[in-house]
Amino acid sequence: MTHASSRVSALRSVALNVPDLAAAEHFYKTVWHLQVAARGEGAIYFRGTGADHHLLALHQADGPATIRCVTLRARNRAALDDVAQAAVAAGGKVRQPIAQVLEPGGGTAVTVVDPDGRVFQLVHGDALHADAHEVDDKPIRLAHAVLNSHDVESTRRFMESVFDFSLSDRTRIMAFMRCNSDHHSIALGDTDNDALNHIAFLMPDVDSVMRGGGRMRDAGYGIEWGPGRHGPGDNAFNYFVGPFDVVIEYTAEVEQIDDSYQAGQPTDWTWPPGRVDQWGISAPPSPRLKDAQKAIVFVS
Repeated sequence: MTHASSRVSALRSVALNVPDLAAAEHFYKTVWHLQVAARGEGAIYFRGTGADHHLLALHQADGPATIRCVTLRARNRAALDDVAQAAVAAGGKVRQPIAQVLEPGGGTAVTVVDPDGRVFQLVHGDALHADAHEVDDKPIRLAHAVLNSHDVESTRRFMESVFDFSLSDRTRIMAFMRCNSDHHSIALGDTDNDALNHIAFLMPDVDSVMRGGGRMRDAGYGIEWGPGRHGPGDNAFNYFVGPFDVVIEYTAEVEQIDDSYQAGQPTDWTWPPGRVDQWGISAPPSPRLKDAQKAIVFVS
């Protein structure tokens, strides 16, 4: 099993519904340090400093925040056909057939739903920014999205058979899935629900992760877990509960792997009593974080 997916080149973006678009824009621009890439009717599209047209799309909708879809970038146009067929064969369905994308970013896409209601868009030929660069304290791109699953092995099989993801590591509570050289772009949390667990934003360095923690605290958003360094992926982290209970993470130094990487099992990822990461200086995830990690469900 090669480390690179034949159908997916990268995680592109996540789309959410939020009840107050103006408040969300203020937070993600001034505190989280994203830029507005485009606006649509009742929607805002935020970019990082990298090439992706946008990495977060927010849509105005009444009620609690929900997740609309996770967007992956296709390796080629043929992958859209392959994914549409494979999703149905794996017990899912095609929500939106292959068509031109009318929202900002463009491209051609197919949207599929897995058997438990998770929505994935696979896009090809979307717009890229020519001015990709790195800036201290600003997110570059998405590092990963973690999705909860009441049946991790079933969800893992869907990701493998439909999107050609591979398992990087399996811990007692998480399956880490890769599509490129990043240790993981999607991870599956072993829980009793199928909600969005969190969205991780890649920062240029650990200092940016740490200063981001200070900036968030100054804005009234305390660190709910961190600072720390994970085992699988070896990435530094700070976790927060953002507006509308969306869990967001600043991370840096995600491990880069190749075909020589051997997937670890739960017995390979254990910590001494009282520790939940490599550094062992942070308290465990807060109760507030754990509650928020099951609050954002997929739009049915």
